Amino acid sequence: MTKKEIEAEIAELKSDYIRIQGDLEKATSFGVNTSKGEKQLIQIEKQLAEFNRKLEEIN
Repeated sequence: MTKKEIEAEIAELKSDYIRIQGDLEKATSFGVNTSKGEKQLIQIEKQLAEFNRKLEEIN
């Protein structure tokens, strides 16, 4: 992957993370089970860490 591709993936993951985080906050206020969303956030965090590692290797 190129640096631009990695940066684009990171930006997309960050956007997804923010969206899911907002959804979880709303769900929590209504007492809805949030375990699925929490698992998604954990997965995104892992992906972000991997892409950031790849980005550092390129630089």
